[in-house]
Amino acid sequence: MRRPEISLQRFRLVTWVAFGSLYAIVVTGSLVRLTGSGLGCSDWPNCNSTKFVDISTGHAAIEQINRLFTGVVAASVILAVSSSILLRPRSRRITANAAALVVGVLVQVVLGAYVVLTGLNPWSNMAHFLVSIVLVSSAFVLVKRVERQIAPQESRVVVDKSLRWALIFVAGTVMFLGTVVTGAGPHSGSEQATRLGISVKHATQMHSTAVWLLVLVSLLLTMRARKSASRWEHEGTLLLRLLAALCAQGFIGYVQYFAGVPAPLVAVHVALSIAVWLCSFAVFLPASTLLVLD
Repeated sequence: MRRPEISLQRFRLVTWVAFGSLYAIVVTGSLVRLTGSGLGCSDWPNCNSTKFVDISTGHAAIEQINRLFTGVVAASVILAVSSSILLRPRSRRITANAAALVVGVLVQVVLGAYVVLTGLNPWSNMAHFLVSIVLVSSAFVLVKRVERQIAPQESRVVVDKSLRWALIFVAGTVMFLGTVVTGAGPHSGSEQATRLGISVKHATQMHSTAVWLLVLVSLLLTMRARKSASRWEHEGTLLLRLLAALCAQGFIGYVQYFAGVPAPLVAVHVALSIAVWLCSFAVFLPASTLLVLD
């Protein structure tokens, strides 16, 4: 009996679904916090001591929907790893990448339970978000690996490796300090949740400083790329996307700060923060070996 196979083109669609679901659950998770529904379900895996599913209150319903969406995410990454086994030609790196997503989702489930059982401890919340970013990045690499296998690219000499490493380091610092701002700010997910022992003003200043440093590194890379027509042809779009994402994120960041951190703007800020990270990550990737195929 002939073994079933899946084409690279169809598998690319599977990887995009996994990537999209991982991106989406970060945003829905932030909405749980922003609506004060972090303890809408006070237990895990049950919603509370008497019910597995409870939608009797708005907070419980929001938390329950987010938990159920985790099942969609799990299904998408399981589909990705099972489909990768059917690829022809088979790629061990792609299968390992897809399997890493499954492991990452399991880690997130455990972390999510810990967040609830510790009463939304800010450090566990921060870890939950940062692991989500690692997962989204891994899914992004998976998509790029498949696309590279579909349309192989000529090898090019990667310049400004040190600047690219600096870019991703500063971008990571921005993401971490963003979680510090959240951990110190008003949107804890519940009135009963503890906060970090740092003022929102100081946390925001540190975060803003890191963002401006990220802008400077991005501008420096852009100016250097502009000096070479061939380099700009390959990197210009990525760099312009990064600058556009930074401008949008900076605008939203300052507006939300001076407007008193309203929840809707914070949600947009969270969604854009992932976009800024991924744009930075895309510029960094050529300086790494993450896209090397079998």
